[in-house]
Amino acid sequence: MNAPDAATATATAASPAAVTAQVTGIGWVTPLGRAVPEVYRALAAGRSGLVAPPPDHPAAGWLRVAGIAPHVPATEVLPPTETRVADRFLLLALAAAEDALADAELTVRQDTDPERVAVVLATGGGGLESYEQQAAGRRERGRAAVSPYLLPGMLSNMAAARIAIAHGIRGYSSAVITACAAGAQAVAEGLRLIRGGEADVVVCGGAEAPLHPTIAAAFDNSRALAAGWDDPTQASRPFDARRNGFVLGEGSAVLVLERAEHAAARGASAYAALAGWGAATDAHHPTMPRPDGAGAVSSMRAALRSAGLAPSAVDYVNAHGTGTKLGDRAEAAALREVFGDHQPWVSSTKGATGHLLGAGGAVEAAVSALAVAEGLIPPTLNLEQPDEACALRHVRGAAEHGVVRHALSNSIAFGGHNLSLLFGPPSITAKHLGGDS
Repeated sequence: MNAPDAATATATAASPAAVTAQVTGIGWVTPLGRAVPEVYRALAAGRSGLVAPPPDHPAAGWLRVAGIAPHVPATEVLPPTETRVADRFLLLALAAAEDALADAELTVRQDTDPERVAVVLATGGGGLESYEQQAAGRRERGRAAVSPYLLPGMLSNMAAARIAIAHGIRGYSSAVITACAAGAQAVAEGLRLIRGGEADVVVCGGAEAPLHPTIAAAFDNSRALAAGWDDPTQASRPFDARRNGFVLGEGSAVLVLERAEHAAARGASAYAALAGWGAATDAHHPTMPRPDGAGAVSSMRAALRSAGLAPSAVDYVNAHGTGTKLGDRAEAAALREVFGDHQPWVSSTKGATGHLLGAGGAVEAAVSALAVAEGLIPPTLNLEQPDEACALRHVRGAAEHGVVRHALSNSIAFGGHNLSLLFGPPSITAKHLGGDS
């Protein structure tokens, strides 16, 4: 592919609602695997990626069930001299970014101006496991036990920084840390940068690696985690009457967003367009949502305004749906308030992946884009008897096939952060996974 000419670097003069960001590449590392087509088809088939941690896993004995992503060797994504301290969240982010850029068939120095490429990579906690390991060494052996490579291997901004270094990205770069809304907010930042004329390409998403004892204990002691399930694949059950908490997972997802003119000039195709986004804050409680879902109502309506769409244009909502009693009920109330008599299909893919915290919104953004591309909506796993307080048009038991004009993805976080992303059809050549769906 040839790099676009300088004229395509000029920001469009269209109204903000008319400016979309084309999703030209997706990469992810999830509890269901790493290859994008295989993971999406596993979601559509209702397969679970949840397991009991094996005896040699750091979370064994601390978590009864988890969403464990595939191993990413440090030498796969970093030079050998830089692998001494590299937290798992960083490795997951680098692997997903590498795959996303390959999927987009985009080489930064060759296909675009490096100063017109941005990177925004989110995380909820960053390299907490590396910090904990180094702190334990310091307590046992003193100052000399702490690696000089700790900070570049675990700071929350280092995923964005390392992606930029690996691919020669010289434009805007940032890290977002708004807990479980972080991955979605990073993707929203991508649209903001493209609409504002600050970038032609944005590499954006999230990564999280929270499967270690301290984080596990904190969530378990707060009674937030699913418990009492002998079969780990049954534990995560968003909106189900028998749900009793979420399942902790790890992973990463990265989307390549491009301005339409830039993508078309280099002959790229796109799965979907990111047409709008919305954000709101509950200002209610550090961990609990407003019972009426008012913050989620505001973020969804803002996303619709941002895209210039009516609620009736949305065919699918990928819900935040973690499997907690209060959270699912609040989101269901918000969805009923926003969509009224027009109820779109709703599913939560956390039934299959668990809750990936700061990476969750990025994974679910990719799922929403692929739902538009494939006309295939994954079901909510384990949704056997919907909670009457969560009455919605649920996708359960099997995937739904049909045209998805627009898909909305919700993320709701500790601290009251609400993020909604709205995807629609691409304005350039459409891209599909290929093969049987």
